[in-house]
Amino acid sequence: MLAPQDPAKANGAILYDVNNRGNKLALRMFNDGGGNDPKSLSDFGNSFLLRHGFTIVWSGWDGELLPDGDRLRLAAPRAVSESGPITGPVRCEVVVDEPLTRTVINWANHGSYRPTERGVSEATLTVRERPGDERVLVPRDQWTLHVSEVSSDVPTQLPKLELELPAGIKPGWIYEIIYEAQDPLVMGAGFLAVRDLIAALKDGSGDGHPLLHAGKPFLTRAHGFGVSQSGRFLREFLYWGLNADEQGRKVFDGVIPHVAGGGLGSFNHRFAQPTRHGSQHDHHDYPPDRFPFAYEDQVDPLSGERDGILRRCRELNVLPIVLHTQSAAEYWTRAGSLPHTDPLGTRDANPPDNVRFYSFGGTQHGPSSYPPQKGNGQTLANPGDYRPFLRSLLLALDRHCRDGNPLPPSVVPKIANGTLVDWRQASTGFPAIPGVRYPEIIHEPLWLFRGPRWHTERIIDVQPPRVLGHYRVLAPKSDADGNDLGCLLPPEVAVPVATYTGWSLRREDVGATNELVSLVGSYIPFPVTDAEQKQTGDPRRSVQSRYGTHAEYVARFTAECQRLHAAGYLTAEDAERLPQVHAERVKVMFP
Repeated sequence: MLAPQDPAKANGAILYDVNNRGNKLALRMFNDGGGNDPKSLSDFGNSFLLRHGFTIVWSGWDGELLPDGDRLRLAAPRAVSESGPITGPVRCEVVVDEPLTRTVINWANHGSYRPTERGVSEATLTVRERPGDERVLVPRDQWTLHVSEVSSDVPTQLPKLELELPAGIKPGWIYEIIYEAQDPLVMGAGFLAVRDLIAALKDGSGDGHPLLHAGKPFLTRAHGFGVSQSGRFLREFLYWGLNADEQGRKVFDGVIPHVAGGGLGSFNHRFAQPTRHGSQHDHHDYPPDRFPFAYEDQVDPLSGERDGILRRCRELNVLPIVLHTQSAAEYWTRAGSLPHTDPLGTRDANPPDNVRFYSFGGTQHGPSSYPPQKGNGQTLANPGDYRPFLRSLLLALDRHCRDGNPLPPSVVPKIANGTLVDWRQASTGFPAIPGVRYPEIIHEPLWLFRGPRWHTERIIDVQPPRVLGHYRVLAPKSDADGNDLGCLLPPEVAVPVATYTGWSLRREDVGATNELVSLVGSYIPFPVTDAEQKQTGDPRRSVQSRYGTHAEYVARFTAECQRLHAAGYLTAEDAERLPQVHAERVKVMFP
């Protein structure tokens, strides 16, 4: 917990940073800093959150993590039965990006459920190159499942499980292990731990309260912020109606589920694996990407079910203000259109008055470094930076919850105005850029049968689950340069020297060629001169023909920053700072 030493300098608001796999991310997203043990000035970056008087709170909520330095963990209770240990099927997908013979079956630094004796001997391993391919069984005598105990102060610590395949684990291929496990953890206890902590800080009193002034809490508001996995945590926290504490009081006044896409989580069912989430290439069959996707009540045309993320909170009268923020990458690998359309993508959603959407066009899940580099993709990663938007939106959220000041209008592509369309190139209008391949696939959530006890008891009996259908995902339409329409564009995308996309295709050497690199976008520079454009046949205008001089570029960039500031999407500080940063970055494009 970080709080002002002088309560008079506090703004009265908690910013609860839901950790992502044990990692603190708010300092990276708001302060351009970071680290799990922030102590140095560099860890606090621009000190944005501190200068504005927020009290920053972290706590553990994830029970599957292995001990690792300063990462936050939860000692989740073990589920028990009067008849003996609880057992059930567990499924783990493994995908690597380089040739290996041995690897963990969960993400690095994550534990896995302990297999039973029968679970080890009768476990199955299948392999396929792409998610829709037929599963090919690997004979049991050709691979080994290793179980390693882990030294930990957590009494319910999960062991580490590793797959060893002497014949080799191919990059990009999907390896799927299914085994009988025992002793599931009550992962949903993480929701209650967060709820009760924030409720105590806001409304508690007594000698044990760490933040009292004159015997009373000086914190009157609380906002939840989560990135990716932790953004999905917040969506599911709301879904279960846990924004009401044990006395029925509202816990979070505002919530920012950032880059959560259309997902919930694998957080609150038997043998839950919180780190798992679907993407285009792998992990399709896990629970995170399931109906409901939208905040208002909708009818699922596949199952006939009626539900909405905020249904329980509405019934309990504990609705928070929700700012749903996402990058362009969520449309491609995290079903990002489904929170603001119907489940089949035929019409725009009708979100309630307490919900705003801000889609940051031309950005990826987390901004890449600059100058951009190639990762597993065929193109440079996308450095488009949405973090200045987050700073302004957080301040707007707190002003709204404190004083009722209006929030900036939602900015999101829509079916109604033609800016949210079928994702194929013929519909998006993405230009034919020499040397750049357009995606031939997108991530679309599946409607799955997980067994007869899933809906009533949240128990999965069928592994892998049976596919019954799929939901339809849309993507933003492109302008003539391949940049997104209908979105809130960072100034470097609005005044571009490149095409910034929310997708990137896998290289041949990392396997699954031309599948989508999960959560990564592309940066495709414009031709610098008219001569270069003519020589390459690039349909996009050159930097030279667009701006003429470096000074003209900077002037237009500055004007865009001022426009965004006037509309409430940039702070005055960022509106002044960003032109200086980008003026230096683009000098090389003005010879």
